[in-house]
Formats: sequence, structure tokens, C-alpha cells
Amino acid sequence: MRTDINTLRPISLLTGLLLASTMLASASAHAQSAPPAAPAQPADPVADEGEEDVDISVPGGGGMGEIVVIGTRIPNTLRTTREVVSVLSQAEIERSGEGDIAGALKRVTGLSVVGGKYVYVRGLGERYSLALLNGLPIPSPDPLRRVVPLDIFPTSVLASSLVQKSYSANYPGEFGGGVINLTTKSIPDEPFLTFGGKIGGNSVTTGELGYTYQGGKRDVLGFDDGTRSVPGPLKAAQATGQALSLGNFTLGELQDVARSFSNASTSVIQRNNNIPADMGLSASAGTRFDIGAVSFGITATAGWENEWQTKAGKQQNSLGIGNVGGEPGMLINQDFDFLSTEHHIKVNGLLGLGAEFDNHKIRITNLYVKDTIKEARQQIGVNPADFDGALLNRTATAFFERQLIDTQGVAEFRFGNVSLDVRGTYANSKRLSPYEREFRYAFTEQDGINDFVNALQGPGQSATIAFSRLNENVYGAAVDLGYKFETLPFPVRIVAGYAYNDNQRESDFFQYRFQPSDALPIGVIQQRPDFLLSDFNVQTYGIFLTQTNTLPGAARYEASLKVHGAYGQVELEPADGVQLVAGVRYEKGEQRVIPVDLYSSGNVAIPETQIDREYWLPAATLTWNFAEDMQVRLSASKTVARPQFRELANQFYFDTENDRGSFGNPLLVDSQLTNLEGRYEWYFGRDERITIGGFWKNINKPIEIIAFISSATITTTFGNAPRASLYGAELDAQKIFSLDRVSDADFFQARRVMLGVNYTYSKSKLKVRPGDRTIDPTFQETEASNLFRDGARLTGQSDHLVNFQISLQNQDRLSEQTILFNFASDRVSQRGASLLPDLIERPGVRLDFVWREGIVVAGLNFDLKFEARNLTNTRYQEFQALGSTRIDYNTYALGRTFQLGASLNF
Repeated sequence: MRTDINTLRPISLLTGLLLASTMLASASAHAQSAPPAAPAQPADPVADEGEEDVDISVPGGGGMGEIVVIGTRIPNTLRTTREVVSVLSQAEIERSGEGDIAGALKRVTGLSVVGGKYVYVRGLGERYSLALLNGLPIPSPDPLRRVVPLDIFPTSVLASSLVQKSYSANYPGEFGGGVINLTTKSIPDEPFLTFGGKIGGNSVTTGELGYTYQGGKRDVLGFDDGTRSVPGPLKAAQATGQALSLGNFTLGELQDVARSFSNASTSVIQRNNNIPADMGLSASAGTRFDIGAVSFGITATAGWENEWQTKAGKQQNSLGIGNVGGEPGMLINQDFDFLSTEHHIKVNGLLGLGAEFDNHKIRITNLYVKDTIKEARQQIGVNPADFDGALLNRTATAFFERQLIDTQGVAEFRFGNVSLDVRGTYANSKRLSPYEREFRYAFTEQDGINDFVNALQGPGQSATIAFSRLNENVYGAAVDLGYKFETLPFPVRIVAGYAYNDNQRESDFFQYRFQPSDALPIGVIQQRPDFLLSDFNVQTYGIFLTQTNTLPGAARYEASLKVHGAYGQVELEPADGVQLVAGVRYEKGEQRVIPVDLYSSGNVAIPETQIDREYWLPAATLTWNFAEDMQVRLSASKTVARPQFRELANQFYFDTENDRGSFGNPLLVDSQLTNLEGRYEWYFGRDERITIGGFWKNINKPIEIIAFISSATITTTFGNAPRASLYGAELDAQKIFSLDRVSDADFFQARRVMLGVNYTYSKSKLKVRPGDRTIDPTFQETEASNLFRDGARLTGQSDHLVNFQISLQNQDRLSEQTILFNFASDRVSQRGASLLPDLIERPGVRLDFVWREGIVVAGLNFDLKFEARNLTNTRYQEFQALGSTRIDYNTYALGRTFQLGASLNF
């Protein structure tokens, strides 16, 4: 099997979509003389949070009604929340141009997005961020995390996003960095119908070399057509309750299983020298009608996206420090060039039903999201542990299906001074990964072969297949009852509530290896993957299938988390402009992770997780609105952060994206946080503000990633560090400049410039003292200093986060051009193995441009959008450095992305 290593280097640039800017300029000129385009929904196309009516569903909401407020310039949303919040309205989401909410949230002060999916609030990992949908919990389809990856939520189904950074007792106590509450679209103000489409590409992917494989006929829709179903012989073998091995089955039976798989369609990687363009289709509709005194509304959206991403770069690692050029440096171990192509298909749909009568609102939301990645990957390089350092060729194919189905009901009743909120949800998430195939070949010159060979045994040569399935159900219910007192000397509102959440997860991972009964002939070991495992070879040379993960919990674990929460909270305004919200929450959590012994191993004991804890979590926020346009907030609270299921489960998981394996630690414990917060806010004009804040957190038993070296391989797990602290400051400013004084021309009279900037500085450190103890990767107690360095940063924390945007906006119709700048400084992605230097991720600088334009063609209203992303051509970099040496653990080009979209509004 021969491979051209040079095929791993696609470098030419996409240029065709640059013409889109010319098209938009022409459209804009046409729009100057055309009648103004009516928006699909009645909203100011450049509305700001100070003007737009932001729809937010908050637990225990209701507010104090008509209270005395000095700051009439303060936006309504910020005035009524009484907490330290950032609100991303629908207009701001649209202005960012992002296709999913994870991308839009990175524009919020203090937020960074890791891996394009997980939101870090003030540098705290995703485990410290709580994500809610309409105030209700949502399960995660990611086997590595209990926190839902936010890239699966398209912005088209959301009305707003609220990020609350100060804790209040009406939210669940699992609140470290903050809560991200996503609110779906509700009853429209008037009927609308919109159809949209988009096409785009990436400079290192579109039209360039990439890899793919045949798969099934419905892959383009994100659904498997049965090609990857578990074959009958394997199902029958699994049903016996015996692990696949020669001791439990005959050679003939194991050969029957080995022959039963879809072969060439799932194992042969093919070059595609012209990766297709990205594209997407969407539709949304809504109507509102009255029956008597009741207003009913229906909102529906549907979308399909088809995107490609090719990654070409380096994957290295180091096992130690040595003399490099006369000074200490990192010694390179594994050294691979890699190229992978991901075909990303997203399907989503939302159906919302609502009713409003008197002051009451009822909302039922049904959400479906299917997110599929079809991946083909090749690595070429060396690993000294495999085949005496010979050149290796590894290929892998996979089909990852993530799915979320969520049904929610929210009812908000207002009876004079009494408010009653009732919420309930059932959600199911799945992740299916059938036919994860990998083939490893090694180059040899023995016997005059001079070729890559795979003998299915020995170092560097193997063929494996894996099937994994994750299924999680979430049941949740909550009720909040509030009463506003009007007979007291000052406004007082009390709220009490109860919430119950039940998460149930089952995760299966079955891994198998093809093995020969005897040495394979030279002519066979040189064959490509599908020929190597052909029915003829399996039968003739005694190739059989055996299972490699048979220990308790390795193939299956079951997990649950039940939380009962009750709270009481008082909201009062003892003096004009002074507001106090104080409360306490009681939570009882019962968390279980049970390794299932499928094969009655018996001789290996894996600890079960049983965490039963009760907490009293106080919280208070004081707001002083001391001037017409200024206020100060002070907040203090205690919260918790529970281990995620994957961090507790002793089930091995290999992440092909970073080429690392990991397993959980069943002896982890909860982290407890003490939080202090302060913020000054000045709203000095319409849509204009400056806010300055500071924060401090103390974390007891934070959970950190631990890396260790085993059999010349780096593997990761998790451990509780003794203590950590985090502190920092935030600045957020927005200023509007009207252009009507620049010139009397119509172009300037209708336009304004909006400048926005936010900056977050944060500092964190682990605190490790002599005598501190923790649990090591073998589940034994050890000195904490053996695993953690005193003063080291928390993983995921950047010292500096900067967002800047400048937007030219037409106030009479939709015409908006926005430049967006984002910078995040270096952050620790993983602890170095055996106390080697930590792995560093370098997000760097990104520059984006978004142009939105409304035009009228033949009496039809169109919205056009042009996007240019990562114009700085910033790479993804994860590396380990010491002195002048650098090891690139995962570095590849991201390229520049260009996209043109259009929607037709009725």
C-alpha cells in the first residue's frame, strides 16, 4: 500500500466568493432608489438592547412591576434583571452573522469559545458554565461532557441569549462561571414567512484536496441508511453475554463475525481533489390569531446545512526533557503529519405554540437538532514505540451522529400581585458512532518489500472497529410562586420555588480488533484495507474478530444525577434607586456512575461513584441606581460544580480530533465556589454605555485534567486539585456616532456608526500546599504535588479577552456593515504529563466582516448577507514549549471562510 505524503499539504486559496462583495455593493446601490424593504417581523434592523423588546424566559421571573426607578436611560432588560448580566438580543445575534449560538456568544464580555462548541465564562472551563433552554435543563449528546455543546443550536431558532454572571437563588446551584439561558422564539407580533439559502467556502478546504469515503446513500442528509448497522452475527454474539474471544467462541464463529461488516464502503478512503462548497437551506414561518380574548401563536423553523472542513497539520508529543542544542528542551517522540476532512451535516427544526390572555402566557416548544460529522483521516509519521521508529501510515473513518429532541412547556400566570410560573421538560440526547474504523500500516524494507504493510499484529500494524452509543434522558419540572407587597413602606416581592431534575445516561463502547490465526503472506499484508479484510482472506487465512475492552465499565456504564432544589428569595427597594435581591437555595444531589460488568470479570474491581451531598447556597445582589444614567451592583454567593459523567466513568475514549485517549476518575468530588462581584454601569446616551466590573472566585477541589505516560503513550484523566482562585476585571463600552452632520447627502443623513469594545483581564492559580492529598490515575491517594504545580493556571483560562466591533448602520432600512475583531491570549489546554510543561492553546487574533442588506426585487423583499471569517488566517495551535523547543501537539490551518446568503421575506 503506497501513499504520497505530499498529498497532506493543501495550500491554495479560495477566491470565487470574493466577488460577492461586488454583488452586495451593486445591491446596495439598487436599494438606494428602491422602496424600503419591509422586514419579515416588525423590528428595527439595527435595534439595540436599549430599544429592542428582548424575549427572555427566566426562572422565577415576574419582577416587581411599576417600581420607582431613577435611571430612565437604563435599558429595560438590564434594569429588571437586578443581576450582573449580558444580553445578546436577536438583533445582535444577526449582526454577528454567526450560524450557531456558540459563535455569537464569543462576542459577549468575558466569554470565550473552546473548540467552537464550549463556552468558557471568565476562563472557567465548560463544567463551570450552566446552559439552559427557556430556563430548563438540556442534556448533552457529547460523551465527554454533561454540558451541552452550544454549536448544535442554530441562531435561527433563538430569540435571545442571557448570560448571568452573578448567582441568584432562583437558578440551579451548579453555577460557577455563569448561566447561559437560551430563549427560543415565541408568539410573533404578526404573520411572517421566510425562505433562505446560503453558499460559501473555505480557503484551505473548498476546491482543494480532501479525503472522504463512500458510506451510505443518505449521508448527505446526516442519516445512515443502514450501511453502518450492527451486523446480525455480531448482535448474536453480543446477546450471549460473552466477550468475543477464542475462549468463548470457535474460530469459525469469530470468522463469521469478521466477514459480516460493510467493508469497502466504510474502510476505503478516497481522495477528493475538489471538495464541494458549503451550502444551507432554511425556512421559517409564524402567525398570530385571536379567538375571543386569547391570542394564539405558532412559530416553526427548519434548516439544513452541509459544510466541509479539511485540517492539515502536525500532531506530535513528547515524553520527557533532555539536552537540545546544549540547553534543556522538549524531546520529540511521536511526529505525524495529518490530513482529515470532516463533512458536517446539520438538520434542525422547531415548532413553538403559544397562547396569551390577560397577563398570562403559555408556551410549548419542541426542538429537534441532528448534527452529524462524517470524517476521513490519514496520518503519516513516526512513533518510536511502534515498529522500531519506522514510517507509519494510519487511516481512520468515522460517522458521528449527535441528536437532541426537547419538548418543553412554560406557563407564566400573573394574578394581580401574585405570579406563578410552572415549567416542565423532557429531553433526549443521543450520540451514535457506528463503524469507527482504523487501519495502521508500517513501512518496511525487509525481504525487499519497500512498502507499507499491515500484518494485523505486532507494533504499528492493526485493524480495529468500534461501535459506541450514548443515550441520555432528562426530566425536569419547576414551579415558582411570587407575591408583591404594596402596603409596606417600600416595594417588596418574595419568591419561592422548587425544581426537580433527573438525568439518566447509558453509554456503550465496544471495541474490536481483527487478528490472524497465523502469519499472513507478504502478498496479503501489502493489500489495501478492504482487500486485506476481504471474505476470501478472512476465510483462507483464519482472520477473526476479538474484543479488546472487556473490563468492568470499559464497555458500558450507567449514570444518573437527581437534584432536588428549593429556594426562597426576597426582592426589595428600601429607597429610591436601591434594590436588593437576597435568597438562599437548598439543593440535594444524588449522583451515580456505575461501571457495568458485562462479562462477569469479577477479578477486577472498579470503584462506583456515589456522591450524595446537600448544600445551602446563599446569594445576594445590591443595586444602587444613584443617578439618571448610572448604577452600581455588588454581589456575593456560594455555588457548586459537580463532576461530569464522563469525568467519573472509567470508560476509555479516544478523541481523534486531538489524537489522545482519556478515561474518567470515579473518585472525584464536587467543587465548591465562593463568588464576589461588583460592576459600575453608565448609560450616557441612547444605545450608549460603559460598564466596569471586577470579580473574585475561590474554588475548593477544582477538577483539572491530568496527563500521564503509560507504555510510551500519553493518556488523560481527571483529578481534584486542592484549591484555586480566580480574579479579574471587565470593561464594556458602546458609543454611537451619527453621520447626519458629516454631509447633507442622503447617504450620511440616514446612517450612524456604532463602536463597541469589551475587554476582560483574569488571573488564576492552583494552590497546592505540603500535605495536600488527591487521587492519582490508578485511583490511589497520593501527594497533590505529584500531579499539580502550585501557582499553575486553571485549564482553559486566558489572561486577556478582547472583542471590538465597528458597524455602519442605516436607521431607515436594513443596511449594515460590521467589522468584528476577537483576541484571546494563550490558555492551558491540558496539564503536562509527569509534571512536564503544560500544553498551551493559542487562539490568537481573528478578524471577521459581515454585510447585511435589504433590497426589493420585483416587489419581493430580500435580505442579503455576506460573511468573511478569519481574515487574519489564524491557525489553530496547541503546543508544549520549553526554552527554544516546541512540540506541536495539534496544529493546523483554519483558512479564511467566505459565505453569501439570501432570504426571501413575505
